Amino acid sequence: MDNLRSLLAALLLVCFGFGAGVLGDGDGEQFVYSGFAGANATLALDGTALVQPSGLLELTNGTAQLSSHAVHRTPLRLRRSPGDAVRSFSASFVFGIIPPYSDLSGHGIVFFVGKDNFSAALPSQYLGLLNSANNGNATNQIFGVELDTIQSTEFNDTNDNHVGIDVNSLKSVAAHSAGYYDDETGAFNELLLISGKAMQVWVDYESDSTQISVFLAPLKNGAKPSTPLVSAKSNLSKVLVEPAYAGFSSSTGTVRSRHYLLGWSFAMDGPAPPIDIGSLPKLPFVGAKPRSKVPDIVLPIATAAFVLGVVAVVILLVRRRSRYAEVREEWEVEFGPHRFTYKDLFRATEGFKNKTLLGFGGFGRVYKGALPKSKLEVAVKKVSHESRQGIKEFVAEVVTIGRLRHRNLVQLLGYCRRKGELLLVYDYMSNGSLDKYLYSGSKEKPALDWAQRFRIIKGVASGLLYIHEDFEQVIIHRDIKASNVLLDADMNGRLGDFGLARLYDHGADPQTCSPSAPSSSRWPAAGGPWSRP
Repeated sequence: MDNLRSLLAALLLVCFGFGAGVLGDGDGEQFVYSGFAGANATLALDGTALVQPSGLLELTNGTAQLSSHAVHRTPLRLRRSPGDAVRSFSASFVFGIIPPYSDLSGHGIVFFVGKDNFSAALPSQYLGLLNSANNGNATNQIFGVELDTIQSTEFNDTNDNHVGIDVNSLKSVAAHSAGYYDDETGAFNELLLISGKAMQVWVDYESDSTQISVFLAPLKNGAKPSTPLVSAKSNLSKVLVEPAYAGFSSSTGTVRSRHYLLGWSFAMDGPAPPIDIGSLPKLPFVGAKPRSKVPDIVLPIATAAFVLGVVAVVILLVRRRSRYAEVREEWEVEFGPHRFTYKDLFRATEGFKNKTLLGFGGFGRVYKGALPKSKLEVAVKKVSHESRQGIKEFVAEVVTIGRLRHRNLVQLLGYCRRKGELLLVYDYMSNGSLDKYLYSGSKEKPALDWAQRFRIIKGVASGLLYIHEDFEQVIIHRDIKASNVLLDADMNGRLGDFGLARLYDHGADPQTCSPSAPSSSRWPAAGGPWSRP
Protein backbone atom coordinates (compact mmCIF):
# COMPACT_ATOMS: atom_id res chain seq x y z
CA MET A 1 0.00 0.00 0.00
CA ASP A 2 2.80 2.45 0.90
CA ASN A 3 4.55 1.70 -2.41
CA LEU A 4 1.30 2.40 -4.25
CA ARG A 5 0.92 5.75 -2.52
CA SER A 6 4.48 6.75 -3.41
CA LEU A 7 3.89 5.75 -7.03
CA LEU A 8 0.70 7.86 -7.18
CA ALA A 9 2.52 10.85 -5.70
CA ALA A 10 5.30 10.52 -8.25
CA LEU A 11 2.79 10.32 -11.11
CA LEU A 12 1.03 13.45 -9.89
CA LEU A 13 4.31 15.37 -9.71
CA VAL A 14 5.15 14.31 -13.27
CA CYS A 15 1.71 15.29 -14.52
CA PHE A 16 1.80 18.74 -12.96
CA GLY A 17 5.48 19.48 -13.63
CA PHE A 18 6.23 22.30 -11.22
CA GLY A 19 2.70 21.95 -9.91
CA ALA A 20 1.01 20.33 -7.00
CA GLY A 21 1.41 17.00 -5.37
CA VAL A 22 -1.60 16.08 -3.26
CA LEU A 23 -1.12 13.29 -0.78
CA GLY A 24 -3.51 12.00 1.79
CA ASP A 25 -4.68 9.02 3.83
CA GLY A 26 -6.98 8.33 6.72
CA ASP A 27 -4.55 9.83 9.23
CA GLY A 28 -3.82 13.19 7.55
CA GLU A 29 -3.63 15.27 4.38
CA GLN A 30 -0.87 17.21 2.69
CA PHE A 31 -0.04 18.91 -0.59
CA VAL A 32 2.87 20.76 -2.11
CA TYR A 33 3.15 23.22 -5.01
CA SER A 34 6.71 23.76 -6.21
CA GLY A 35 5.48 26.30 -8.73
CA PHE A 36 1.88 26.39 -9.93
CA ALA A 37 2.05 25.25 -13.56
CA GLY A 38 -0.95 23.03 -14.24
CA ALA A 39 -2.46 23.80 -10.81
CA ASN A 40 -5.73 25.22 -12.14
CA ALA A 41 -7.37 21.87 -11.49
CA THR A 42 -6.57 22.00 -7.77
CA LEU A 43 -6.80 25.75 -7.18
CA ALA A 44 -9.89 27.97 -7.20
CA LEU A 45 -8.92 31.45 -8.37
CA ASP A 46 -10.93 34.66 -8.40
CA GLY A 47 -10.41 38.39 -8.83
CA THR A 48 -7.14 39.19 -10.55
CA ALA A 49 -5.50 35.88 -9.60
CA LEU A 50 -4.07 33.75 -12.42
CA VAL A 51 -1.30 31.25 -13.06
CA GLN A 52 1.28 32.53 -15.50
CA PRO A 53 2.85 30.17 -18.07
CA SER A 54 6.06 30.19 -16.00
CA GLY A 55 4.19 28.64 -13.06
CA LEU A 56 4.12 31.92 -11.10
CA LEU A 57 0.84 32.51 -9.28
CA GLU A 58 -0.02 36.19 -9.73
CA LEU A 59 -2.48 37.35 -7.08
CA THR A 60 -2.67 41.02 -8.11
CA ASN A 61 -1.66 42.56 -11.42
CA GLY A 62 -1.20 46.19 -10.49
CA THR A 63 -4.85 47.17 -10.73
CA ALA A 64 -5.94 49.58 -8.01
CA GLN A 65 -8.61 48.81 -5.40
CA LEU A 66 -9.06 45.13 -6.26
CA SER A 67 -8.67 41.86 -4.37
CA SER A 68 -8.08 38.24 -5.33
CA HIS A 69 -8.07 34.76 -3.81
CA ALA A 70 -6.34 31.46 -4.46
CA VAL A 71 -7.87 28.53 -2.54
CA HIS A 72 -6.95 24.84 -2.51
CA ARG A 73 -10.14 23.17 -3.76
CA THR A 74 -10.05 20.16 -1.43
CA PRO A 75 -11.55 20.98 1.99
CA LEU A 76 -9.37 20.30 5.03
CA ARG A 77 -10.20 17.54 7.46
CA LEU A 78 -9.69 19.60 10.61
CA ARG A 79 -11.21 17.09 13.06
CA ARG A 80 -10.94 13.32 13.10
CA SER A 81 -14.50 13.13 14.33
CA PRO A 82 -17.23 15.64 15.27
CA GLY A 83 -16.54 17.33 18.59
CA ASP A 84 -12.79 16.70 18.48
CA ALA A 85 -10.27 19.51 18.73
CA VAL A 86 -8.83 21.01 15.57
CA ARG A 87 -5.78 18.99 14.60
CA SER A 88 -2.30 20.38 14.33
CA PHE A 89 -1.28 21.69 10.93
CA SER A 90 1.67 23.33 9.22
CA ALA A 91 2.06 25.41 6.09
CA SER A 92 4.93 26.91 4.16
CA PHE A 93 4.90 29.25 1.18
CA VAL A 94 7.20 31.43 -0.88
CA PHE A 95 6.02 34.89 -1.89
CA GLY A 96 7.25 38.11 -3.47
CA ILE A 97 5.83 41.63 -3.53
CA ILE A 98 6.87 44.06 -6.26
CA PRO A 99 5.80 47.62 -5.41
CA PRO A 100 5.47 50.49 -7.90
CA TYR A 101 7.88 52.53 -5.78
CA SER A 102 10.86 51.43 -3.78
CA ASP A 103 9.47 52.79 -0.52
CA LEU A 104 5.69 52.57 -0.98
CA SER A 105 3.40 49.61 -1.58
CA GLY A 106 -0.28 48.79 -1.66
CA HIS A 107 -1.32 46.41 1.15
CA GLY A 108 -0.33 42.75 1.26
CA ILE A 109 -1.09 39.02 1.42
CA VAL A 110 -2.96 36.84 3.94
CA PHE A 111 -2.54 33.08 4.31
CA PHE A 112 -5.79 31.77 5.80
CA VAL A 113 -7.52 28.63 7.04
CA GLY A 114 -11.30 28.70 7.39
CA LYS A 115 -14.42 29.58 5.45
CA ASP A 116 -13.89 30.58 1.83
CA ASN A 117 -16.85 32.94 1.30
CA PHE A 118 -15.38 36.34 0.35
CA SER A 119 -18.29 37.83 -1.59
CA ALA A 120 -18.59 40.75 0.87
CA ALA A 121 -14.86 41.22 1.48
CA LEU A 122 -13.26 44.56 0.65
CA PRO A 123 -9.83 45.42 -0.84
CA SER A 124 -7.32 47.98 0.54
CA GLN A 125 -6.81 47.65 4.30
CA TYR A 126 -9.29 44.75 4.52
CA LEU A 127 -6.94 42.66 2.34
CA GLY A 128 -9.87 40.99 0.54
CA LEU A 129 -10.53 38.97 3.70
CA LEU A 130 -13.15 40.89 5.71
CA ASN A 131 -15.07 44.17 5.63
CA SER A 132 -15.90 47.04 7.95
CA ALA A 133 -19.14 45.40 9.11
CA ASN A 134 -17.88 41.91 9.99
CA ASN A 135 -14.33 42.65 11.12
CA GLY A 136 -13.95 41.08 14.57
CA ASN A 137 -17.09 38.94 14.40
CA ALA A 138 -16.83 35.37 15.73
CA THR A 139 -19.02 34.25 12.84
CA ASN A 140 -16.12 34.84 10.45
CA GLN A 141 -14.59 31.51 11.60
CA ILE A 142 -11.25 32.24 10.00
CA PHE A 143 -7.60 32.21 11.00
CA GLY A 144 -4.91 34.08 9.05
CA VAL A 145 -1.33 35.24 8.92
CA GLU A 146 -1.02 38.68 7.32
CA LEU A 147 1.98 40.13 5.52
CA ASP A 148 0.93 43.77 5.65
CA THR A 149 2.73 46.64 3.91
CA ILE A 150 0.44 49.50 4.97
CA GLN A 151 -0.05 50.74 8.53
CA SER A 152 -3.78 50.91 9.26
CA THR A 153 -4.40 52.79 12.49
CA GLU A 154 -7.93 51.42 12.84
CA PHE A 155 -6.40 47.94 13.22
CA ASN A 156 -3.64 49.12 15.59
CA ASP A 157 -0.97 48.01 13.11
CA THR A 158 2.59 48.02 14.39
CA ASN A 159 3.98 49.68 11.27
CA ASP A 160 3.83 49.42 7.48
CA ASN A 161 6.08 46.32 7.31
CA HIS A 162 4.79 43.68 9.69
CA VAL A 163 3.63 40.08 10.08
CA GLY A 164 0.50 39.49 12.17
CA ILE A 165 -1.59 36.59 13.47
CA ASP A 166 -5.30 37.23 12.84
CA VAL A 167 -8.26 35.43 14.40
CA ASN A 168 -11.63 36.54 13.03
CA SER A 169 -10.27 40.07 12.83
CA LEU A 170 -7.65 42.19 11.13
CA LYS A 171 -6.67 43.49 14.56
CA SER A 172 -3.87 41.02 15.03
CA VAL A 173 -3.64 39.06 18.28
CA ALA A 174 0.13 39.30 17.84
CA ALA A 175 2.34 41.13 15.34
CA HIS A 176 5.99 41.92 14.73
CA SER A 177 8.06 43.89 12.25
CA ALA A 178 9.08 41.67 9.34
CA GLY A 179 12.40 39.90 9.81
CA TYR A 180 14.04 36.83 11.35
CA TYR A 181 16.32 35.80 14.22
CA ASP A 182 19.75 34.54 13.29
CA ASP A 183 20.27 30.96 14.58
CA GLU A 184 23.92 31.57 15.42
CA THR A 185 23.90 35.03 17.01
CA GLY A 186 20.24 35.39 17.96
CA ALA A 187 20.30 38.88 16.41
CA PHE A 188 17.17 40.17 14.72
CA ASN A 189 17.55 40.90 11.00
CA GLU A 190 14.89 43.12 9.48
CA LEU A 191 13.36 42.21 6.13
CA LEU A 192 11.48 44.55 3.79
CA LEU A 193 8.35 42.81 2.54
CA ILE A 194 8.25 45.07 -0.54
CA SER A 195 11.88 44.48 -1.50
CA GLY A 196 10.82 42.61 -4.64
CA LYS A 197 12.77 39.58 -3.41
CA ALA A 198 11.41 36.09 -2.70
CA MET A 199 10.88 35.16 0.96
CA GLN A 200 9.59 32.05 2.69
CA VAL A 201 7.05 31.79 5.49
CA TRP A 202 6.29 28.86 7.83
CA VAL A 203 3.10 28.65 9.89
CA ASP A 204 2.67 26.00 12.62
CA TYR A 205 -0.34 25.29 14.82
CA GLU A 206 0.06 22.88 17.75
CA SER A 207 -3.30 21.45 18.79
CA ASP A 208 -2.43 20.39 22.36
CA SER A 209 -0.81 23.69 23.38
CA THR A 210 -2.90 25.87 21.01
CA GLN A 211 0.38 27.54 20.10
CA ILE A 212 0.62 29.41 16.78
CA SER A 213 4.13 30.14 15.50
CA VAL A 214 5.12 32.08 12.39
CA PHE A 215 8.61 32.14 10.87
CA LEU A 216 10.01 34.32 8.05
CA ALA A 217 13.33 34.18 6.21
CA PRO A 218 14.86 35.13 2.85
CA LEU A 219 14.45 32.34 0.31
CA LYS A 220 18.21 32.22 -0.15
CA ASN A 221 18.61 31.08 3.48
CA GLY A 222 16.94 27.81 2.54
CA ALA A 223 16.13 26.84 6.13
CA LYS A 224 13.45 27.56 8.68
CA PRO A 225 14.77 29.67 11.61
CA SER A 226 14.73 28.11 15.07
CA THR A 227 13.09 31.11 16.72
CA PRO A 228 9.64 32.22 15.52
CA LEU A 229 9.17 35.79 14.41
CA VAL A 230 5.77 36.05 16.07
CA SER A 231 3.71 33.60 18.14
CA ALA A 232 0.48 33.50 20.10
CA LYS A 233 -1.82 31.09 21.89
CA SER A 234 -5.29 30.75 20.43
CA ASN A 235 -7.58 27.74 20.56
CA LEU A 236 -8.60 27.38 16.93
CA SER A 237 -11.06 24.64 17.92
CA LYS A 238 -13.35 27.50 18.98
CA VAL A 239 -12.77 29.33 15.72
CA LEU A 240 -12.67 26.94 12.78
CA VAL A 241 -15.57 24.82 11.54
CA GLU A 242 -15.84 22.39 8.66
CA PRO A 243 -15.86 22.63 5.77
CA ALA A 244 -12.69 24.71 5.95
CA TYR A 245 -10.16 25.55 3.26
CA ALA A 246 -6.61 26.82 3.04
CA GLY A 247 -5.67 29.61 0.70
CA PHE A 248 -4.48 33.16 0.13
CA SER A 249 -6.10 36.56 -0.11
CA SER A 250 -4.49 39.72 -1.42
CA SER A 251 -5.53 43.25 -2.29
CA THR A 252 -4.37 46.61 -3.56
CA GLY A 253 -5.45 50.11 -2.62
CA THR A 254 -4.61 53.34 -4.38
CA VAL A 255 -1.02 52.13 -4.73
CA ARG A 256 -0.84 49.40 -7.38
CA SER A 257 1.48 46.68 -6.14
CA ARG A 258 1.91 43.18 -7.58
CA HIS A 259 1.70 40.16 -5.26
CA TYR A 260 3.07 36.74 -6.26
CA LEU A 261 3.26 33.18 -4.89
CA LEU A 262 6.08 30.93 -6.07
CA GLY A 263 5.36 27.80 -4.03
CA TRP A 264 3.18 26.42 -1.24
CA SER A 265 2.93 23.31 0.93
CA PHE A 266 0.54 22.19 3.66
CA ALA A 267 0.13 19.24 5.99
CA MET A 268 -2.16 18.11 8.80
CA ASP A 269 -0.58 16.55 11.90
CA GLY A 270 2.98 17.13 10.78
CA PRO A 271 5.45 19.51 9.17
CA ALA A 272 4.58 20.87 5.76
CA PRO A 273 6.38 19.02 2.94
CA PRO A 274 9.51 20.77 1.72
CA ILE A 275 9.14 22.97 -1.35
CA ASP A 276 11.56 22.24 -4.16
CA ILE A 277 13.33 25.61 -4.17
CA GLY A 278 15.24 24.80 -7.35
CA SER A 279 12.00 24.25 -9.27
CA LEU A 280 10.37 27.53 -8.33
CA PRO A 281 9.62 30.09 -11.04
CA LYS A 282 11.41 33.43 -10.94
CA LEU A 283 9.90 36.74 -9.95
CA PRO A 284 9.55 39.24 -12.81
CA PHE A 285 12.62 41.33 -13.43
CA VAL A 286 10.66 44.51 -12.93
CA GLY A 287 12.48 46.58 -10.38
CA ALA A 288 10.45 48.97 -8.36
CA LYS A 289 11.15 52.39 -9.78
CA PRO A 290 12.31 55.02 -7.32
CA ARG A 291 9.50 57.24 -6.28
CA SER A 292 9.80 60.66 -7.87
CA LYS A 293 11.63 63.12 -5.66
CA VAL A 294 9.72 65.98 -7.24
CA PRO A 295 6.86 65.89 -4.67
CA ASP A 296 9.39 65.67 -1.85
CA ILE A 297 11.15 68.76 -3.18
CA VAL A 298 8.24 70.73 -4.57
CA LEU A 299 5.78 70.14 -1.72
CA PRO A 300 7.93 71.66 1.06
CA ILE A 301 8.87 74.57 -1.20
CA ALA A 302 5.24 75.11 -2.22
CA THR A 303 4.13 74.87 1.41
CA ALA A 304 6.80 77.31 2.54
CA ALA A 305 5.94 79.65 -0.32
CA PHE A 306 2.25 79.46 0.58
CA VAL A 307 2.96 80.19 4.25
CA LEU A 308 5.27 83.06 3.33
CA GLY A 309 2.64 84.34 0.91
CA VAL A 310 -0.04 84.27 3.61
CA VAL A 311 2.31 86.00 6.07
CA ALA A 312 3.20 88.61 3.44
CA VAL A 313 -0.47 89.25 2.67
CA VAL A 314 -1.26 89.58 6.38
CA ILE A 315 1.66 91.97 6.86
CA LEU A 316 0.58 94.02 3.84
CA LEU A 317 -2.99 94.17 5.09
CA VAL A 318 -1.84 95.17 8.56
CA ARG A 319 0.52 97.78 7.13
CA ARG A 320 -2.15 99.03 4.79
CA ARG A 321 -4.61 99.23 7.61
CA SER A 322 -2.12 101.03 9.85
CA ARG A 323 -1.15 103.32 6.93
CA TYR A 324 -4.74 104.45 6.52
CA ALA A 325 -5.76 104.13 10.18
CA GLU A 326 -7.89 106.98 11.52
CA VAL A 327 -9.27 108.09 14.86
CA ARG A 328 -13.05 108.05 14.82
CA GLU A 329 -15.39 108.65 17.75
CA GLU A 330 -19.15 108.48 18.05
CA TRP A 331 -19.58 112.22 18.44
CA GLU A 332 -18.12 112.76 14.97
CA VAL A 333 -21.13 111.17 13.28
CA GLU A 334 -22.87 114.55 13.13
CA PHE A 335 -19.85 115.95 11.26
CA GLY A 336 -19.83 113.10 8.74
CA PRO A 337 -20.14 115.20 5.54
CA HIS A 338 -17.10 117.25 6.60
CA ARG A 339 -14.93 114.23 7.33
CA PHE A 340 -12.39 113.03 4.72
CA THR A 341 -10.87 109.56 4.74
CA TYR A 342 -7.15 109.45 5.31
CA LYS A 343 -6.85 107.04 2.39
CA ASP A 344 -8.25 109.66 -0.01
CA LEU A 345 -5.95 112.36 1.34
CA PHE A 346 -2.95 110.03 1.20
CA ARG A 347 -3.61 109.27 -2.45
CA ALA A 348 -4.45 112.88 -3.28
CA THR A 349 -1.01 114.04 -2.08
CA GLU A 350 0.85 110.98 -3.44
CA GLY A 351 1.62 109.83 0.07
CA PHE A 352 2.53 113.35 1.33
CA LYS A 353 5.71 113.33 -0.70
CA ASN A 354 8.06 116.31 -0.65
CA LYS A 355 7.27 117.14 -4.27
CA THR A 356 3.69 118.00 -3.21
CA LEU A 357 4.84 120.15 -0.28
CA LEU A 358 3.55 123.72 -0.55
CA GLY A 359 5.09 125.18 2.57
CA PHE A 360 5.38 125.21 6.34
CA GLY A 361 3.04 126.73 8.82
CA GLY A 362 3.34 127.41 12.49
CA PHE A 363 1.70 124.11 13.31
CA GLY A 364 2.67 121.82 10.45
CA ARG A 365 3.14 121.31 6.75
CA VAL A 366 0.82 122.01 3.84
CA TYR A 367 0.61 119.74 0.78
CA LYS A 368 -1.03 120.18 -2.58
CA GLY A 369 -3.28 117.40 -3.81
CA ALA A 370 -6.12 116.38 -6.09
CA LEU A 371 -8.98 114.36 -4.62
CA PRO A 372 -9.19 110.90 -6.30
CA LYS A 373 -12.83 111.04 -7.39
CA SER A 374 -13.63 114.68 -8.01
CA LYS A 375 -10.08 115.67 -9.05
CA LEU A 376 -10.64 118.90 -7.08
CA GLU A 377 -7.37 120.59 -6.21
CA VAL A 378 -6.97 121.01 -2.46
CA ALA A 379 -4.43 122.07 0.11
CA VAL A 380 -3.98 119.60 2.99
CA LYS A 381 -2.51 120.87 6.22
CA LYS A 382 -1.03 118.29 8.61
CA VAL A 383 -0.84 119.45 12.21
CA SER A 384 -0.30 117.58 15.46
CA HIS A 385 -2.70 117.39 18.39
CA GLU A 386 -1.07 115.51 21.20
CA SER A 387 -3.70 116.42 23.77
CA ARG A 388 -7.26 115.19 23.59
CA GLN A 389 -8.48 118.10 25.73
CA GLY A 390 -10.93 120.25 23.79
CA ILE A 391 -10.67 118.28 20.52
CA LYS A 392 -14.42 117.92 20.28
CA GLU A 393 -14.95 121.68 20.64
CA PHE A 394 -12.18 122.39 18.16
CA VAL A 395 -13.61 120.06 15.53
CA ALA A 396 -16.98 121.69 16.08
CA GLU A 397 -15.34 125.07 15.37
CA VAL A 398 -13.64 123.68 12.27
CA VAL A 399 -16.94 122.38 10.98
CA THR A 400 -18.66 125.67 11.78
CA ILE A 401 -16.08 127.64 9.83
CA GLY A 402 -16.37 124.97 7.13
CA ARG A 403 -19.97 126.02 6.62
CA LEU A 404 -18.91 129.50 5.56
CA ARG A 405 -19.89 130.08 1.93
CA HIS A 406 -18.58 133.27 0.37
CA ARG A 407 -16.59 133.97 -2.75
CA ASN A 408 -14.08 136.02 -0.77
CA LEU A 409 -13.40 133.48 1.96
CA VAL A 410 -11.07 130.51 1.61
CA GLN A 411 -13.27 127.47 1.83
CA LEU A 412 -12.39 125.01 4.64
CA LEU A 413 -13.68 121.79 3.10
CA GLY A 414 -13.28 119.42 6.04
CA TYR A 415 -10.90 117.49 8.25
CA CYS A 416 -9.51 114.06 9.12
CA ARG A 417 -8.07 112.73 12.38
CA ARG A 418 -5.34 110.19 13.00
CA LYS A 419 -3.51 109.24 16.15
CA GLY A 420 -1.62 112.37 17.18
CA GLU A 421 -2.40 114.10 13.91
CA LEU A 422 -5.07 116.40 12.49
CA LEU A 423 -5.51 117.13 8.79
CA LEU A 424 -7.39 120.17 7.51
CA VAL A 425 -8.51 120.36 3.89
CA TYR A 426 -8.95 123.69 2.03
CA ASP A 427 -9.54 125.01 -1.43
CA TYR A 428 -6.23 125.36 -3.22
CA MET A 429 -5.24 128.96 -3.94
CA SER A 430 -2.95 128.82 -6.96
CA ASN A 431 -1.56 132.38 -6.71
CA GLY A 432 -0.51 132.27 -3.07
CA SER A 433 -0.76 135.07 -0.51
CA LEU A 434 -1.17 138.79 -1.14
CA ASP A 435 2.06 139.84 0.61
CA LYS A 436 4.15 138.12 -2.11
CA TYR A 437 2.76 140.55 -4.71
CA LEU A 438 2.75 143.83 -2.82
CA TYR A 439 6.51 144.17 -2.67
CA SER A 440 7.78 141.68 -5.24
CA GLY A 441 7.84 143.21 -8.67
CA SER A 442 9.45 140.07 -10.09
CA LYS A 443 8.48 138.41 -13.37
CA GLU A 444 6.92 135.50 -11.47
CA LYS A 445 4.89 137.76 -9.19
CA PRO A 446 4.55 141.19 -10.80
CA ALA A 447 3.44 144.05 -8.61
CA LEU A 448 -0.31 144.69 -8.54
CA ASP A 449 -1.80 147.78 -10.10
CA TRP A 450 -4.24 149.95 -8.17
CA ALA A 451 -7.32 148.47 -9.84
CA GLN A 452 -6.31 144.97 -8.74
CA ARG A 453 -5.50 146.19 -5.24
CA PHE A 454 -8.89 147.93 -4.95
CA ARG A 455 -10.75 144.78 -6.12
CA ILE A 456 -8.87 142.66 -3.57
CA ILE A 457 -9.58 145.13 -0.72
CA LYS A 458 -13.25 145.31 -1.72
CA GLY A 459 -13.48 141.51 -1.79
CA VAL A 460 -11.92 141.11 1.67
CA ALA A 461 -14.30 143.74 3.03
CA SER A 462 -17.23 141.83 1.54
CA GLY A 463 -16.00 138.67 3.23
CA LEU A 464 -15.70 140.44 6.58
CA LEU A 465 -19.23 141.79 6.28
CA TYR A 466 -20.49 138.24 5.67
CA ILE A 467 -18.86 136.76 8.77
CA HIS A 468 -19.87 139.75 10.93
CA GLU A 469 -23.46 140.18 9.83
CA ASP A 470 -24.79 137.50 7.49
CA PHE A 471 -23.55 134.17 8.92
CA GLU A 472 -25.51 132.24 11.58
CA GLN A 473 -22.94 133.30 14.18
CA VAL A 474 -20.70 136.30 14.50
CA ILE A 475 -17.10 135.42 13.63
CA ILE A 476 -14.36 137.88 14.61
CA HIS A 477 -11.26 137.10 12.53
CA ARG A 478 -8.75 139.03 14.70
CA ASP A 479 -5.80 138.56 12.33
CA ILE A 480 -6.32 140.55 9.16
CA LYS A 481 -3.02 140.95 7.29
CA ALA A 482 -1.66 140.58 3.78
CA SER A 483 -0.21 137.10 4.41
CA ASN A 484 -3.68 135.85 5.40
CA VAL A 485 -5.27 137.08 2.18
CA LEU A 486 -5.01 134.42 -0.55
CA LEU A 487 -5.38 134.94 -4.29
CA ASP A 488 -7.24 132.48 -6.49
CA ALA A 489 -6.55 131.79 -10.16
CA ASP A 490 -8.39 135.00 -11.15
CA MET A 491 -6.48 137.09 -8.62
CA ASN A 492 -9.55 137.50 -6.43
CA GLY A 493 -8.77 138.11 -2.79
CA ARG A 494 -9.95 135.55 -0.25
CA LEU A 495 -9.60 135.85 3.48
CA GLY A 496 -8.12 132.82 5.21
CA ASP A 497 -6.42 131.65 8.44
CA PHE A 498 -9.19 131.72 11.05
CA GLY A 499 -6.82 130.43 13.72
CA LEU A 500 -7.36 133.40 16.05
CA ALA A 501 -11.06 133.77 15.26
CA ARG A 502 -13.71 133.95 17.95
CA LEU A 503 -17.36 132.90 17.54
CA TYR A 504 -20.29 134.70 19.20
CA ASP A 505 -24.03 134.53 18.99
CA HIS A 506 -25.80 137.40 17.28
CA GLY A 507 -26.84 140.12 19.78
CA ALA A 508 -24.12 139.16 22.25
CA ASP A 509 -21.57 141.76 23.36
CA PRO A 510 -18.06 140.63 22.38
CA GLN A 511 -16.71 142.67 25.27
CA THR A 512 -18.70 140.81 27.94
CA CYS A 513 -19.34 137.33 26.46
CA SER A 514 -16.95 134.41 26.58
CA PRO A 515 -15.99 133.10 23.16
CA SER A 516 -17.65 129.89 22.05
CA ALA A 517 -14.41 128.29 20.82
CA PRO A 518 -11.02 127.69 22.39
CA SER A 519 -8.17 130.08 21.85
CA SER A 520 -5.75 129.42 19.01
CA SER A 521 -2.90 129.41 21.51
CA ARG A 522 -3.89 125.86 22.27
CA TRP A 523 -4.86 124.69 18.79
CA PRO A 524 -3.49 125.01 15.27
CA ALA A 525 -4.88 127.59 12.97
CA ALA A 526 -8.06 126.65 11.17
CA GLY A 527 -6.72 128.58 8.21
CA GLY A 528 -3.02 128.84 7.40
CA PRO A 529 -0.51 128.63 4.57
CA TRP A 530 -2.42 126.44 2.12
CA SER A 531 -0.88 128.06 -0.94
CA ARG A 532 2.56 128.04 -2.46
CA PRO A 533 5.12 130.04 -0.48
